[in-house]
Amino acid sequence: MTTKCTSIFKGRIVELQLEQCVLPNGQAAELEIVRHPGGAAIVAINAAKQVCLVYQYRHVCGGWLWELPAGKIDNQEPPLQTAQRELLEEAGVVAKNWQSLGTCHSSPGIFTEVIHLYLATELELHSQALGQDEVLEVHWLPLEQALDKAATGEISDSKTIVGLFRIKMLLENSLLSNV
Repeated sequence: MTTKCTSIFKGRIVELQLEQCVLPNGQAAELEIVRHPGGAAIVAINAAKQVCLVYQYRHVCGGWLWELPAGKIDNQEPPLQTAQRELLEEAGVVAKNWQSLGTCHSSPGIFTEVIHLYLATELELHSQALGQDEVLEVHWLPLEQALDKAATGEISDSKTIVGLFRIKMLLENSLLSNV
């Protein structure tokens, strides 16, 4: 049960709060919580069984990261709409088929962010519409090569690792018919 919540900072993307609460074990705690609207990430697979990855410059991480196309939920839009918008903006791709791959939490000890994962298939290429703070290259890699990059640590982004390995599991268990 929350007893007191104090806003420390509110920016255009996140809000930092101090929250005093009582934990299930009865202990009182003061937690620093970063409130985030959540996001969506897309495992887009083309007819050649290649997955779309972006090689994106991330200043916070000090360099370039391999990632799935992804982005923040804007104006409380539905997560699928976020996924569709971000796939077009970042990769210049529109998909006819969409399937939920569930969710993941980026850092549940401090962030409220929930990332909604989707599989996108039957793809059409269009033009990108990158934001001014986005610096990225679009790459299409064989799914097995992307999984190898994730397994060896070359891909370190958690949403990307989760998305790729969920697809692998679903394919191994023949739970995907449109890939």
